[in-house]
Amino acid sequence: MRACRINVVVFLIIVCARGASAQTASLRIEVRHDGAPIGGASVVVNGETMQTRADGVATIVVAPGNVQTVVVKEGFEPQSVSVEVRPGETRTLTIDLEPQTAVEEHVTVAATRTDKRIEDQPMRVEVLDRDEIEEKVMMTPGDIVMMLNEMGGLRVQATSPSLGAASIRIQGMKGRYTRFLSDGLPLFGEQVGSFGLLQIPPTDLAQVEVIKGVASSLYGAGAMGGVVNLVSKRPTKETEREAVANRSSRGATDGVFWYSAPIDANWGATLLASGHGQEHTDVNDDGWADLPKYARGVIRPRVFWDNHAGGTFFATTGVTIENRSGGTMPGAALPATGSPYLEQLNTRRFDAGAARQTLINQQYVVSIRGSFAHQTQDHTFGDVQERDAHDTAFVEATLRRAIGRQTLVAGAALERDAFRPDDLPRFAYTFTVPGVFAQDDVQIATWLSASASARVDIHSEFGAFVSPRVSALMRAGEWSSRVSVGRGFFAPTPLTEETEAAGLTRLAIPTMLRAERSTSASIDLTRTAGPLSTTVTFFASRISDPVEVDRSTALVLRNLDAPATNTGVELLSTWRRPPFSATASYTYVRSVEQLESQGPSVEIPLTPRHGVSLVGMWEREKIGRVGLEWYYTGVQRLEANPYRDESRPYILFGALVERRVGRYRLFINAENLANVKQTDWDPLLRSTRGVDGRWTVDAWAPLDGRNINGGVRVAF
Repeated sequence: MRACRINVVVFLIIVCARGASAQTASLRIEVRHDGAPIGGASVVVNGETMQTRADGVATIVVAPGNVQTVVVKEGFEPQSVSVEVRPGETRTLTIDLEPQTAVEEHVTVAATRTDKRIEDQPMRVEVLDRDEIEEKVMMTPGDIVMMLNEMGGLRVQATSPSLGAASIRIQGMKGRYTRFLSDGLPLFGEQVGSFGLLQIPPTDLAQVEVIKGVASSLYGAGAMGGVVNLVSKRPTKETEREAVANRSSRGATDGVFWYSAPIDANWGATLLASGHGQEHTDVNDDGWADLPKYARGVIRPRVFWDNHAGGTFFATTGVTIENRSGGTMPGAALPATGSPYLEQLNTRRFDAGAARQTLINQQYVVSIRGSFAHQTQDHTFGDVQERDAHDTAFVEATLRRAIGRQTLVAGAALERDAFRPDDLPRFAYTFTVPGVFAQDDVQIATWLSASASARVDIHSEFGAFVSPRVSALMRAGEWSSRVSVGRGFFAPTPLTEETEAAGLTRLAIPTMLRAERSTSASIDLTRTAGPLSTTVTFFASRISDPVEVDRSTALVLRNLDAPATNTGVELLSTWRRPPFSATASYTYVRSVEQLESQGPSVEIPLTPRHGVSLVGMWEREKIGRVGLEWYYTGVQRLEANPYRDESRPYILFGALVERRVGRYRLFINAENLANVKQTDWDPLLRSTRGVDGRWTVDAWAPLDGRNINGGVRVAF
C-alpha cells in the first residue's frame, strides 16, 4: 500500500512538471557579427534584460506566444526581432549585428553607466548627435561654446570681456556647478574654468550627453547643476582623414586635422591636431580690444581596443598650449588714466586617461577608469601677476550586472584636486574625496521603469555627504514622461566666474566657507507624432548656503544665510522630415537669492528670464545644407554696472550655407547679421576702476557684432 502511494505521488509530480513545461518555452539567442560571437551585448526579451556570455549566447525562459527581442551593443546598430514560440519549445534565434554608421535615433548613453538606449533611460539625458555637431564644426571649429549654447536649457555666459572667457549655465545654475567629462573622465580638471571651454575643439566628437539637475549621485562634487559628457568618435574599419580650414571677418583663423585608422581587427587609433588664432579686434573704436588676441595649439591621440566579447579598452593623452592677451589696443590707452592696460593669460595643460571594461563569468561587467590632468597658468592683470598650477587625479571602479528586469551598478571612486597659486599661497587647497555609490535600474512594467542611485563622499575639508537621486520613466503609445528628484553638494573654492575674470589678488574670504547643498526636481512630458516631437519640462532647485561673490564695496567671497532658488520651464519642439528639419525652444528661468538675511530677494545677475530660439535646416547628403537661426534673449539683472541695473532684450539672426563638391565641403556661416552689440547702448569701459580691479562691466550682450566666417573641409 505504501509503495502504491509513492507511485501515485511520483506520477502527480511528473504530470505537474509536464503541465508546467507546457506553459513555458526557452529562447536561446546567439548574437554575432561576421560569424564571430559578441559578448556583453544587452538582450531585452519582453522587458527583461540580460547580457550575452563570451560565446555570444543568452538563454531565457519565456511564456509561449509572440516574443519581442531587442539586442543592443555599443558600436553596433540595435536589432529588434519578433518570433512565435510554441509551448515547451526550445527556440534558437541568431541575430547578426551591423556596425553603426551614424548616431541617429538609437543612441546609447554612457553618462549613466548602464549603456542603455536614450529612450530607455529613466533619467533624462539629452544628446547632441554627430549630425548636429557637424553643423557646429563649421560655425566655431575652435571650441564647443557655440555647440552647447544651442542646446535647450543651456546658456553661454561671457565672464571676462578682457580675454573672452565664457561659461555654460544649465537651467540658470552658475557655470561652476556643471561637471565636464570627456568619455567619462575629468580630463579638463575638476571644475572646468571659463577658459577651458574655449580650448576644446569639436571635430573629434561623436555625441554630447547632458544630464540636467543635480547629478552628484553619479559623479560627486562638482555635478550640482548637471553633467556634460563629451563622447569621442571611434575608429571604423576604414581609414579616415579630414582637414578643416576656417577664417572669420573678425580675424580668427582655425586649422584642424583629424585622422582615424584601424590597427588590426581589434585595435584602432585616432588623432586630433589643431591650431587656432585670433587677432586683436576693436569693433567700436574705443581703444579697447573687444576680441582678445590668442594663439592655441591642441593635440590629442586616442587608442581603442574591442574584442567583441564584452572587453574594451580606451586610452588618451592631450596637450593644450595657449597664449591669450587683451586690454587696450596696441598704441592706445585707458581714457581714465592715459596709460595702456594689458591683460594676459598663458595656459599649459597636459592630461592622460584610460578606461578598461571586461566581462567576467558571462554575468558581470567590470569597468576601471582613471585620469590625471596638470595645468599651469600665468595671468597678468596690468601690473599684477598671478601664477598657479592645478592638478586633478581620478580613479573609479564599477561592477554592473543585469538580473532579470534589473540592472545593478556598484562602485567606488577617489578624486584629488589640488590648487597651488605661486603668488597667493593663502588660497591654496588640496581636496581628497573618496566615495562609494550604487545604482539600480528596474523595468517594473512594460510602461514603467525606474532608476535609484545614491553616493556617499567623504570630503577631506567639508566632511561626509550623501547624494541620492530617483528617476522614473512612464510610456504610453506616443506619450512619455520622466520624473527626477536628487540631492547633491558642491565644495566651494576661490575659483569662481568672477575671480577668474578679476584675479585673486583683491579677494577676501573673511570667514571659512561652508559647502553648498542643493535639491533639484524635474518633470517632463513628451509626445512624438510622426516627424514632430515636443517636450515640456518643469524644473526647480534650492541651494542651501550658496556662495556669493560680493562686489559692492570690496571683492568678498562668502556664504549667504538664505537659500537661493531656481525655477522654470523648458519647451522644446523638433520636426524632422528629410530634407527639412526645424527646432523651436523656449526657456523661462527665475533664479533668485537673498543677499542679506532680512533683505529682499533679488534675481541672480546675468540670468535672463526668457529665451527663445528657432532653427531651420535643409540638407541633402551629397549636395550640402542651408540653415537659418533666430534667438531672443530677455532682460537680465546687472551687477556692479554704473550705467544700468538691468539689460536690454536683444535678437540675433544667423545663417549657414554648405556646398559639397566631391570630397570638398565649402561653407560660409554668418552670426549676428543685425550687428547687435552691447556697446550700442552703453560703453564697455568704466570711468573708474571697479572694486575687483576690472576696467570693464560684465558682458550681457555680444561684443563682436556681425561676424562672418568661411572655409573648407576636405576628406582624403
